[in-house]
Parts: sequence; C-alpha cells; structure tokens
Amino acid sequence: MGERELGGVGTKVLFENEYVRVWEMDLAPGEAGAIHRHDHDYILVILDGDRIAAVPEPDTGGEVTEYFEADVVIPSIVEMKKGGVETAKNVGEKRYYELLIELLK
Repeated sequence: MGERELGGVGTKVLFENEYVRVWEMDLAPGEAGAIHRHDHDYILVILDGDRIAAVPEPDTGGEVTEYFEADVVIPSIVEMKKGGVETAKNVGEKRYYELLIELLK
C-alpha cells in the first residue's frame, strides 16, 4: 500500500502524562474518524451512541482484521491490543462518544 497520512486515534486529546494519553472520540451519525494506527494497548470507555463500525485497512495487524459493525452498549469498557490500522465510523442514528485511553507504559 502507498504512503498515507495517519491521524489520531480519537478526535481530541483530553489529557496526557508519561503513563496514559486520554482521547475523546466524538462522531456525528455517518461521520468517520481519521485513518489511524494503534501503537499502544488501549481501553475504550463507551459513553453514548447506538451503532459503531471499525473499518480496517488492508495492512492492519490488530485484533479487528475485517469490517466490524456492532450495537453500542452504554456504558461499556473494552480492552484492546495495539497494532490495528483502521477508521471508526458512526453507522448509527445517534452521536457516538467514547473515551479512549492509550497505555503508554
């Protein structure tokens, strides 16, 4: 695959120190985040929404290797391993909102 520019794993960094980086992911219905790579293990804290999709890139190396769509359970916490190259897309009818906590150490 050719050169591509990767974005952040969320829409905005809320907090960072030597141990964690906390992002928010705030997506309107139909909106997608940037193509990004997960360089660290991370935790998702899902706070709002009704349906979300993960759209992996062909060269992804993470846990999600095929298009994945799911109903949102509020609240929920999901532990994920590093390595994926993907885009998050709100395929629901409500705003999707989560906190994504990257584990830096």
